[in-house]
Amino acid sequence: MPFKSPFPNLDIPKVNLLHYLFPDDAAASDTPIWIDSKDTSHHLTPKALLQWVKRLAIGLDRIGSKTGEVVMIYTPNHIFVPVAYLGIVGSKRIFSGANPAYTLSEMVHQIQNTQAQYILAHPTFAKTAIAAARKAGLPDGRVSLFSDVPNPSVEGLKDWRGFIGSPDEAAQYDFPRMTPEESVKTTATVNYSSGTTGLPKGVEVSHHNLIANLDQTIYMRYLKKPYKAHNRPPERWVGFLPLYHAYGQLYTIAMAQKLQIPVYIMKAFQYEEFLRIIQDHKVTHLQTAPPILIMLSKRPETSKYDLSSVTDILCGAAPLSKELQNSVSSQLNCEIVQGWGMTEVTCGALHVPGGTIDDSGSVGFLDPNTECMLVDDEGKEVPDGQSGEMYVRGPQVCLSYWRNPHATKESLDSEGWLKTGDVAVVKDDWFWIVDRKKELIKVNALQVAPAELEAVLLEHDSIADAAVVGIILDDDEWPRAYVHVKDEAKGKLTEAEIHAFMKEKVAKHKQLVGGISFVDEVPKLASGKIMRKVIKEWSKRDAAVMNGKLKAKL
Repeated sequence: MPFKSPFPNLDIPKVNLLHYLFPDDAAASDTPIWIDSKDTSHHLTPKALLQWVKRLAIGLDRIGSKTGEVVMIYTPNHIFVPVAYLGIVGSKRIFSGANPAYTLSEMVHQIQNTQAQYILAHPTFAKTAIAAARKAGLPDGRVSLFSDVPNPSVEGLKDWRGFIGSPDEAAQYDFPRMTPEESVKTTATVNYSSGTTGLPKGVEVSHHNLIANLDQTIYMRYLKKPYKAHNRPPERWVGFLPLYHAYGQLYTIAMAQKLQIPVYIMKAFQYEEFLRIIQDHKVTHLQTAPPILIMLSKRPETSKYDLSSVTDILCGAAPLSKELQNSVSSQLNCEIVQGWGMTEVTCGALHVPGGTIDDSGSVGFLDPNTECMLVDDEGKEVPDGQSGEMYVRGPQVCLSYWRNPHATKESLDSEGWLKTGDVAVVKDDWFWIVDRKKELIKVNALQVAPAELEAVLLEHDSIADAAVVGIILDDDEWPRAYVHVKDEAKGKLTEAEIHAFMKEKVAKHKQLVGGISFVDEVPKLASGKIMRKVIKEWSKRDAAVMNGKLKAKL
């Protein structure tokens, strides 16, 4: 029998996300919510944001963008990213964010895959955005400059403020109303995930998915606290999570508005600046991933700043060891809880309830309205106490993989069960992640698909075959490649040449930091599939040697 959430089901609204966040019976407030962390006078209130959001929606209509079409953004974090997100989604268009670190070829792939018709690009990325749009076949005029301040023309591009509606027009505008069925079926975002295997795929998330996951997360956040969301003490957040990613979107954009919590948005993450913001603005809650906790635990800069305002830390995006969790909790004298999620469940599906003292490393309980099965390699449910792959079902599970019925069929069955690729055990409704069945490599909590890097390596004229796996070096995971060189290039092709090639092709977090090993053959099954178990054993062997050398240097 499937495991069910021990908590009562929530009655989740089925409306346009904008009508959920800005209900008709409540006036938008004039309190600063989205605040530039370096210049706090530069901010947006919900009232100001809502006007900008409506002006953008009117502008998209004006330039010919159709409902149901994808509009991409290509920008680092800034206080106007929530305007783009909510303006695109609220007007029944589809938001898709590109990683600012993307190379030209990665941008082309996302434009072509999403079939995006318009792109809002930060001036610093104008050149790449134009080249990618042209290479992807978009007509000229489909890229606009987009940042938090008006911009002069760059590379012939005009600023987005030039096509949007006026404040007077915004005052007359209302977002399209949705029936319950439309809320469930209308795609709001296409965020990119590597799924359980293969190349990155767009994940279709509906308005109802977003609203459901917001309600579920808020419920779990205050469940065991001596107060609830409506009467909690004041909170202050720091917005460093990337806003092209589901984690940042849920908290920094949607939840900040729903709960009216001020967020100090960082345009780029720098560790000491992150600490300064916490100290100077008395930040109370952090939404993080394990790499941040490693920094808090190990970096000497931590001790230079007063972090005593921090009362709560949520850690997600990748497994966190209980040792690190307990170490930082003790160091900062704060509550640290974990959660589990993936892009395919909008953001999260399990949480340790806020107010719970847990030192076991658990990812907590199933959220309300959520079910889970643990299954073996044959798809059969495992007995209690045994580990199995998590299959999850709930209102936060995505609609499908964008324009990829094959991947959808592989991961989502007809009854709504999502195969997650993560292996867990459960005891008394508590879940622990114990392994990862999927091939993904987690680099600073970002997903890297081995198949993507293998495909790029095979584009090199001198490489005959390649396999990529993760390697653990000094507690961090990095991609490592095992490369079979063509006969005519043996002894000539160098690691440095491959690194230079990859630098041009993929983003920084996908670089082969774990190194390159030249091999006589990439082991494969008769079917042609890479024998990843063998490659992983090679990686473990190499890690033992490389970690030994690292320790010898210390």
